[in-house]
Amino acid sequence: MSVDLFAGVPVRDYATAVAWYGRLLGGPPTFLPNDTEAVWELGEHRYLYIDVRPEQAGGAMHTLFLGDFDDRLAQIAARGLQPDEVETYGNGVRKAIFHDPDGNEIGFGGGPA
Repeated sequence: MSVDLFAGVPVRDYATAVAWYGRLLGGPPTFLPNDTEAVWELGEHRYLYIDVRPEQAGGAMHTLFLGDFDDRLAQIAARGLQPDEVETYGNGVRKAIFHDPDGNEIGFGGGPA
């Protein structure tokens, strides 16, 4: 079974969110479908997008699993962002949690160190 993903994040301020997600994800949006949305391609057929929806901002919770957890966190740190929380589960899986300016949670998960 193949899985495609188009995960949305409601935000209050477009410019602030585009800048923050650019730092988190390592570059500018892949495409801009309209004046209120920006889309980043995370992998083939896997996208994360922001959409200006002030009344819903702050409620998203997404976790992306990575094969290069430590490297990715180091790259994000070099761009000036640090996780708000890092968890290690009993099975050794780790999760780094970031909160955007609206409070949306974007997590990165990875295997044991």
